[in-house]
Amino acid sequence: MSELVPAPGDGVLVQGITGRQASFWTAKMREVGTEVVAGVSPGRGGSKVDGVPVYDTVAEAVSEHGIEWSVLFTPALATAAAAVEALEAGVEHLVLLAEFVPRQDTLRILEVARQRRAVVLGPNTAGLVVPGACSLGIMPAFDREIFRPGAVGVVSRSGSLGTLVCLELVSAGLGQSAFLGVGGDAVVGTTTREALMALAGFDRTEVAVVIGEVGGTMEEDAAAAVRALGVPVVAFVAGRTAPPGRKMGHAGAIVSGGRGSAQGKVTALREAGAVVVETPSELAAAVTRAVGRRGGR
Repeated sequence: MSELVPAPGDGVLVQGITGRQASFWTAKMREVGTEVVAGVSPGRGGSKVDGVPVYDTVAEAVSEHGIEWSVLFTPALATAAAAVEALEAGVEHLVLLAEFVPRQDTLRILEVARQRRAVVLGPNTAGLVVPGACSLGIMPAFDREIFRPGAVGVVSRSGSLGTLVCLELVSAGLGQSAFLGVGGDAVVGTTTREALMALAGFDRTEVAVVIGEVGGTMEEDAAAAVRALGVPVVAFVAGRTAPPGRKMGHAGAIVSGGRGSAQGKVTALREAGAVVVETPSELAAAVTRAVGRRGGR
């Protein structure tokens, strides 16, 4: 099992669980089978959210439950303290949902994670989904028209584009092995390349889909790994009409010095052997052809 894909029975902690969004998504995560075993909300220890016990600190939660993952529903400026608290308590996998976490805070989180050999997904990730098994974050894994078990691994910087593509895949009769949202901030813990390699190593994956966007160099870096993956790759890169040098939505969506342009990403992926489509609506057909060449779904 990949370190970026939860194993069956992995215990999940929700930090900030008593917040409105966190309590809603805790119920939705549990609905699809996620083992949410505890929550943390300072000052609210002893209460429950959707039947999940709440603690004042991560250390208290860890002392009572087996916890492999923590999903952080925290404001951007509170994310570093909460993440470091989880890491220091021994949690080995973090899912950071907040957008616009200060870059120095993200670097601090990643340094602590490196020292403890922990995995960080995000910041500004929509989370991850293993259809039929679990969901960590804010992706609609409960909707069978968007997610169902299958053989297509999906990596996306954008949660909304990822949802659209997963909907297109299911509408075409396909399903997902897993979805990994790497996040749209300028600095993130898990790169597109790392996520792509993790999905390719996941035994359910027969085809990988990369959903990229203008800005940063993660898609170009991922292209270097395409030939060695052992599974075909289909990609779409959003933002081809973005003006150079202008920030486009995500904190990481900025083109500078000729690096990070949509065309540069498309060229790198095609040269590496990936099939790159012009629009999201073309992805399902391209994936179907790739699955057919491998002899099934």
